[in-house]
Amino acid sequence: MNGKDYYIPAAAMAVSLAFKLPALRTNWRDPLLRSVCALLALAGAVFAFAAPPTILAVNRWTGVANFSAPLVYCLITAFSASCLVLVVNWRGGPPERTRRVSRRWILGYSAVIAALIVLFLLGDAPVERLRDFDTYYANTPYMRQMIALYLGAHHVAAVVMVAMCWRWSLQVRGWLRVGLVIIVSGYVFNLSYDATKISAVVARWLGHDLDALSTSVAPPLAAVGALISAMGFVVPLVCQRLSDNWHIWGTYRRLGTLWQEVRTAVPGSAAGVRMSWWSAAELRVIQRESDIHDGFLHLRPYFDRSRHDDARARAVASGDDEDTARAVADAAMVVAAVRARSADPEGKAIGDGEDGPDGTPAPADWPRDLLRISHALRHSPVVQADRRRAAAPAGPRR
Repeated sequence: MNGKDYYIPAAAMAVSLAFKLPALRTNWRDPLLRSVCALLALAGAVFAFAAPPTILAVNRWTGVANFSAPLVYCLITAFSASCLVLVVNWRGGPPERTRRVSRRWILGYSAVIAALIVLFLLGDAPVERLRDFDTYYANTPYMRQMIALYLGAHHVAAVVMVAMCWRWSLQVRGWLRVGLVIIVSGYVFNLSYDATKISAVVARWLGHDLDALSTSVAPPLAAVGALISAMGFVVPLVCQRLSDNWHIWGTYRRLGTLWQEVRTAVPGSAAGVRMSWWSAAELRVIQRESDIHDGFLHLRPYFDRSRHDDARARAVASGDDEDTARAVADAAMVVAAVRARSADPEGKAIGDGEDGPDGTPAPADWPRDLLRISHALRHSPVVQADRRRAAAPAGPRR
């Protein structure tokens, strides 16, 4: 792999992190969000500092041959810890237990990072190696232990991640399960990376040469594994957000029939408050619900309980369940009230109080489910029959 093969995934991680930073600034205390940002930052740093051009630049800047080796190993170890901490916070549970488990992983891998630094300082690696440090120094005192320690820590994290995510994926559904399966797939590549690296190092210990596994096979496996794993962490968050937005926009559209029905009841068409095109879907739904309730306030003097009860009885007789029948009855009462309001342009009934035109109050728990009422307005045969009867011309008088 050349420099750009490392820098492209590093840039992808940086872009993902940039999208998360605004949320991090406003929700710094959210442990899950902090864990996601830490993982993205460390993943990008691993790729950026593992690139041969960066290794060369860091070595030159520090004046220490192979200074990049422990730096990259420490970043890989920190990234492994961040993955474990993210899964712990993602899965949730009692806050105290989550914090305790997270602290254990952080402290354990911090100890590994400290040991890596100490072993590098104790060892001797005078010959700069940009691509094959692991195998070149596999038999060097202290360097050998440092290499084995970072590979072991990475392998433990990969095995634990696969076990945790796979077991969790069997307990959940939806986008979360998809994300967990993607993470497991990514860590299969990480386990393959460990296998190739360890095989090459062990071969050196035994006097054989399998350096190509470490220098040519392992880096692409690590790159693919990291990208797939990062995608697994991001997909559930992004897709769940998209799914929520789709549901919210669906609610907005389904309320449209009821909104169109009652908006004319508000004098001056004030019910149709205009919103900018970039307004959030949640705000649009709230505004539409507010418009509907404003319309109900103006229609209340025209609500007729007898029409409500008659429509409910016809809906039940036609086979509708209780909830549907109530929605049909509410919708029929709204249609009749809108018609009565249109026949009273001067609003003479407004001052008559909250009782309907027959002197009986509207249902005490009304309105109920706005979505059901809106659906009944469009699809209920009972409501459509009332509309046709109201639109039919009166017969000749005798």
